[in-house]
Amino acid sequence: MIQFANQKTEAKNVLGGPLAVCGTDPMTGYFRDGCCNTDATDAGSHTVCVKVTSEFLEFSASRGNDLSTPNPMYGFPGLKPGDRWCLCAARWLEAFEAGVAPSVVLEATHEKALEIIDLEDLQQYAIAG
Repeated sequence: MIQFANQKTEAKNVLGGPLAVCGTDPMTGYFRDGCCNTDATDAGSHTVCVKVTSEFLEFSASRGNDLSTPNPMYGFPGLKPGDRWCLCAARWLEAFEAGVAPSVVLEATHEKALEIIDLEDLQQYAIAG
């Protein structure tokens, strides 16, 4: 069952509907609210809701962003394959171009991701929410 983000934000997903919750275990999102919400302070555009794979985690670490190792200082538990996470749009695009992009939950991917990624590319990796 898809849950939706706080309606007062009126956040929209890439399909034009209300932004669904991406993941709460671990708690994701730039604001750690479970959603891929964003604002002007989110320089990384953490807007793409993904289901991470070991292949993607290795790729991200090879690019200097180790998402597998916990970092308690930032309240980051470390990710494991199968976790859902709000990923930076540019990192998803980089992984897509390298052939290792993780699956995407379109209903939980913020429309702002479309400033960086084509909808058609996201749709190729779409999974059910």
